Amino acid sequence: MKTDGELKETDTGVKVKLYYTPEDLPDFDYETSLGSPGKYPYTRGIYPTMYRGKLWTMRQYSGFSTSENTNSRFKFLLEQGQTGLSLALDLPTQLGLDSDDPLAKDDVGRLGVAIDTLRDMEEMFDGIPLDKISTSFTVNSTASIILAMYVATGEKQGVSKEKLRGTIQNDILKEYIARGTWIFPPQPSIRLIGDTIVYCIENIPRFNSVSVSGTHICEAGATHAQSIAYPFLTAITYINEVLRRGYQIDQIAPLLSFHLIAGGIQFQLFQDVANLRAARRLWAKIVKERLGAKEEKSMLLRFSTGAMGSGMTEQQPLNNIARIAYYALAAALAGSRSFNLPCFDEAYGIPTEEAIRTSLRVQQILAYETGVADTVDPLAGSYYAENLTNYFEKEIEREMEEIESRGGIVACIENGYIQSKLLGQAYEVEKKIQTGEIAKVGVNRFTIDEEQREMEVFKVDPEVLSQQTERLNRVRATRDKGKVTACLNDLKKAATEERNTMPYLVDAVKAYATMGEIIGVLKGVYGEAEQPVFI
Repeated sequence: MKTDGELKETDTGVKVKLYYTPEDLPDFDYETSLGSPGKYPYTRGIYPTMYRGKLWTMRQYSGFSTSENTNSRFKFLLEQGQTGLSLALDLPTQLGLDSDDPLAKDDVGRLGVAIDTLRDMEEMFDGIPLDKISTSFTVNSTASIILAMYVATGEKQGVSKEKLRGTIQNDILKEYIARGTWIFPPQPSIRLIGDTIVYCIENIPRFNSVSVSGTHICEAGATHAQSIAYPFLTAITYINEVLRRGYQIDQIAPLLSFHLIAGGIQFQLFQDVANLRAARRLWAKIVKERLGAKEEKSMLLRFSTGAMGSGMTEQQPLNNIARIAYYALAAALAGSRSFNLPCFDEAYGIPTEEAIRTSLRVQQILAYETGVADTVDPLAGSYYAENLTNYFEKEIEREMEEIESRGGIVACIENGYIQSKLLGQAYEVEKKIQTGEIAKVGVNRFTIDEEQREMEVFKVDPEVLSQQTERLNRVRATRDKGKVTACLNDLKKAATEERNTMPYLVDAVKAYATMGEIIGVLKGVYGEAEQPVFI
């Protein structure tokens, strides 16, 4: 029985039927459409036993003010049962500014931890053995410097590079699209990313050299399909940079991971799950058929999910706990390997200990009390879920083809096409929320006249700037200035001659060169990016 006349258009524009039957999957074949978990095309998951074999990594986003405070927060979360670390860096660090730079003074330690020199990194991981834990860094323009500091910190602990585990986001193209923390123009930025990938291939085989992000793009207004299509095109750009240097796809692809959406302002449970299942299947096909990979590990779409703070509301903030739980459920049903959930006070500032512990408890309740981890891909075979998965695979391919027909992802960033498109889409969504066309409980539905009540909100210590500046000055006063100068000169020469900058960055940070000094050298070689003009 067909029900085409019973279509409902959801908030995301996807048309959904009243119910689904086998007629909605006319070409469905188990082996080619699904396959067993851990088998090509990996629709059902990249490992045969998935969560029954090993739960996802619980990795709450954390980092604020100083290295000492962040070290305390890390230890608190590990004591609470967190199984991985995720570091938030303040805005000056992301932009390559030292804490005493006049442009940095209003933002030091406000949205993450300030890192000026290797000393900050050493203090942040004091008492946390880097061979026992994996760390994720949400940083892009200065990613290669942060990686160099992590390598040097490991060496100080006696941990060899081969034993380091973690992920560095290192996805500059989405910065031009969505966040704005760029420093250099696209081409030299891509070259720096190539340097980090090659360095990881040769030195840190267990470290993800890039985590291509769809979350920030989605926060900027991307649709479900665009939140996969744009990261896929971005990843291919980075892969091509390293292929150009003579490496093989089977050396490169296993070191790439993705951070994709499950949640946010346009969250739709089944659509979020289907979108991620479609992404996993399509990536396997792209890497095998388009890029020529031979090894299965190259075809695995390894992704984390979370963050999506745009879905959190200032009004009735405790409602956000329910939202977080549904985001986590979607991530689990989709087979995410690592969760990084927002916190109920996200709309107010950096999470308090209570808020971040609550988000961690949401993950733990989901893992240990609901049975969601008992079987792999429980939605497999659902007429609705499989129809949606097929739909999103086609939509992702269509979005990729559109960008490639316009000259590719870099060209569409440089001329502002993608930014303009997402801006328009974000405006339309916000307009629908304001008019109530898109329901937001507590905001435009089921609102209340909230009483003035005390709510614990994280406040940055007003002394952070002076403390961080004092620490930075102590490092400058005690380091070997001649060694710093020599290392920076070597770095400049390597960048000018287009040699891999990573070994020279490691030497520079070991000499306690500052973030600002290193970026200043690279700006002299690469120049600075400019915002494209678009309407």
